[in-house]
Amino acid sequence: MAADVTIEHARETLDRWVREVVDWHFNPESGCPFWLDVVKKAGWDPRREIKSFADLGRFGSFEDEWLRGGPVQRWIPKGLAGKPVFVFETGGTTGTPKTRVAMEDFRIDYELFSATLADEYFPKGANWLMLGPSGPRRLRLAVEHLAQYRGGISFCVDLDPRWVIKLIKKGWMEHLQAYKDHVIDQAVTILEAGHDIRCLFTTPKLLEALALRLESKGTTIRKAGVTGIFSGGTEFTPQWNRFAHEELLDGAYMTPTYGNTLMGLAASAPTGPHNNYKIAYYAPQPRAVIEVVDFDKPDQLVEYGQTGRVKLTTLTKEFFMPGFLERDEGEREPACDRYRWDGISGVRPYRGFAATTTVGVY
Repeated sequence: MAADVTIEHARETLDRWVREVVDWHFNPESGCPFWLDVVKKAGWDPRREIKSFADLGRFGSFEDEWLRGGPVQRWIPKGLAGKPVFVFETGGTTGTPKTRVAMEDFRIDYELFSATLADEYFPKGANWLMLGPSGPRRLRLAVEHLAQYRGGISFCVDLDPRWVIKLIKKGWMEHLQAYKDHVIDQAVTILEAGHDIRCLFTTPKLLEALALRLESKGTTIRKAGVTGIFSGGTEFTPQWNRFAHEELLDGAYMTPTYGNTLMGLAASAPTGPHNNYKIAYYAPQPRAVIEVVDFDKPDQLVEYGQTGRVKLTTLTKEFFMPGFLERDEGEREPACDRYRWDGISGVRPYRGFAATTTVGVY
């Protein structure tokens, strides 16, 4: 979004989109069975009463358990009936995985993200390496579409993050190292196979492992041909960001991201020595909104610079999810030149769950 767009205009755009999405999901002709059943029991009509983003508070908190288990068809909007359906899962590290149906959202999200990538570092037509979770997660297909959308081909490794979590919980560090070596072996094989890979998606931990492996072979990520990297995960701290730039990248460009199956992809404002490698993320409004809210009063925003829990609202024709309290926390950031709405920095596991959450490849 252009810098000359005002914060007020961005809010008006969001409110207008909220009305359109609510009208779609609560129309008996186009809505999904889940939301149509909710409104039937609720005794009020969101299509008449929801006029702005602020009005979505009437729904209360979106319950985590609503996305666990089936039948997943209850989430398919009638207005999209007959379209090929994908189902994507969250990590699945806390019981039955949450699931989200999708038709085109994962493509749209990454086409919007593509517009934030500089061709200088992510050349059009270049091939990509997807070094991250595979299986039922949307990342693999999303990165593959990003590469195709930019005119390239995506090469993917086979990686099961749930197995990584099990190895960590069992304390099988020798097995964990062997599995990490197996994943990095795949990546190095692809990079050395003459496919002219210039762009890379990976997580901070895997990026570090890849850089160290290449160093042991007398080369670097940049010398291996990679010019642009987008990376994401809750382990992505300013300290690690600085370390990566100074020790791992050898001049390759890297942009941090924060995303998940339920939100899409939040891009970051420019980061580097000019701001001590601080990372601030901005959700892809109006399709998703991140709020940083009080730990005890989730209907209240914290002040700028203060710490709170992530509250996510997703607003697409495929998926409506108001007021979901994420398993992350961070600091509320003001709008910047590129993104004219609130952002978040310092993203990390929510303190209420952190002691019981095992972080694997992220």
